[in-house]
Amino acid sequence: MNYNKNAVGRDIPEYLEGIGELHPFEGEGKYLRTDRKASPKIRYGNKEKKLLGSIEEAVKKSGLKDGMTVSFHHHLRNGDYVVNMVMQVIADMGIKDITLAPSSLSPCHDKLIPLIEQGVITGIQSSGLRGELGEKISQGVLKKPCIIRSHGGRARAIEDGELHIDVAFLAAPCCDEYGNMNGRYGKSACGSLGYAIVDAQYADCVVAITDNLVPFPNIPASIGMMYVDYVVEVEAIGDPKGIVSGSIRFNDNPRDLLIANNAIKAIKAAGLYKDGFRFQTGAAGSTLAVAKLLREDMKKDGIKASMALGGITGYMVKMLEEGLVDGIYDTQSFDLDAAKSIGENPKHFEQTASSYANPNNPTPAVNTLDFVLLGALEIDTDFNVNVMTRSDGVINQAVGGHQDTAPGAEVSLVLAPLVRSRNPIIMDKVTTVCTPGESVDVICTDYGIAVNPRRQDLVEKFKEAGLETIDIKELQKMAEKLTGKPDEIKFSDEIVAVVEYRDGSIIDVIKKEA
Repeated sequence: MNYNKNAVGRDIPEYLEGIGELHPFEGEGKYLRTDRKASPKIRYGNKEKKLLGSIEEAVKKSGLKDGMTVSFHHHLRNGDYVVNMVMQVIADMGIKDITLAPSSLSPCHDKLIPLIEQGVITGIQSSGLRGELGEKISQGVLKKPCIIRSHGGRARAIEDGELHIDVAFLAAPCCDEYGNMNGRYGKSACGSLGYAIVDAQYADCVVAITDNLVPFPNIPASIGMMYVDYVVEVEAIGDPKGIVSGSIRFNDNPRDLLIANNAIKAIKAAGLYKDGFRFQTGAAGSTLAVAKLLREDMKKDGIKASMALGGITGYMVKMLEEGLVDGIYDTQSFDLDAAKSIGENPKHFEQTASSYANPNNPTPAVNTLDFVLLGALEIDTDFNVNVMTRSDGVINQAVGGHQDTAPGAEVSLVLAPLVRSRNPIIMDKVTTVCTPGESVDVICTDYGIAVNPRRQDLVEKFKEAGLETIDIKELQKMAEKLTGKPDEIKFSDEIVAVVEYRDGSIIDVIKKEA
């Protein structure tokens, strides 16, 4: 096998059985493609009833055959029933060699493992893999190497035809008999359907699966009936307890507060804390703490933001209701507060994964960010970040929007403890590169702040503001003093997954442990 070294120093094979030719990552914005946008096959309208009696009938009418690709969305998160339900029907019908292409997978999808072992599923393309399913794939159970894409990278791959979806099975918390659907109402309400919209627009056949069939017209519709071929009503599409929490709240963890305070100092020293700033936070402890502290400071200082972006929590909703934020762009609603708000507040706007982060769009929303707050499993001294695998190479998380927002924002801040579970977070080389160091500007830990030397403008601003920083290699030494230097993990030559950069090039490969 011939290899090429990519821009982050990883060896990428020229060709991989089950995927084809691989293009190594060249650097941020270097792999410029000229693909035309893809389009689904034409389905001429007729007056045939869309409402079918079972998933099996929908699979038959969709024309699904061996070797095809099916997709799902992950807005129901760890409460999802639809992926397992549909794939079991496909298996019972004797259909095999299916590529599974959901926007992400959760521990509730461990039930897919027998279908992989039986050859029903032979390929997976997703942003995330967790639980036992991630462990099994890391052990090489899948026939073809898995393809990991960011949220923006997945939207790009669908729209330029790299990922062709034959049938999309879309969980619809609220749907009418013609397929007008939204995620705002019903017992399985999840809020935004931002990841599902691209699938609906580009799949050859779209099946809506709902547990809340309502009279026509179901408006507003996140996905309109012009994109939907069939509708199936089932008893339940998910477990509400696993779909959204009652409300995500910060828990006053002292370590998270230390990290958050350092992030706030960095944001202010960079000159980003001013009227009209645009930002994205996540739902992790330290990023929630930043949202909490920002809200308190904004109320005190009379500062207002123009936009909050990304996965939305009740904190963002509260800021919108208080007039601290002019508007919210929501790709994924993380709690009931957010799910409720998107159905009530016109300034809480549902956006697609493509409008959120597709790098081939003129202005994906991530490109308008002043700053983004991100997490990390590992960081290396070149500022490369791993958010996908454990230190032993086992896949257990998701790339998500990490590598989309980091280059899009004016300043990307990665928040992480210096030590987690007696393992150093900062090391010589991360196990898996998901986001390249050239896109990462500031590291905020509980032991100090490090600035990427590429950002000399930030180095100067921090000096002028009197904000003390520390070299990332010093942070590494501090971490190893607390934990010791970990033993190097040995990996075999067998590649179980490739990690695409958002532009479609390969930033890293994941190998089976030796």
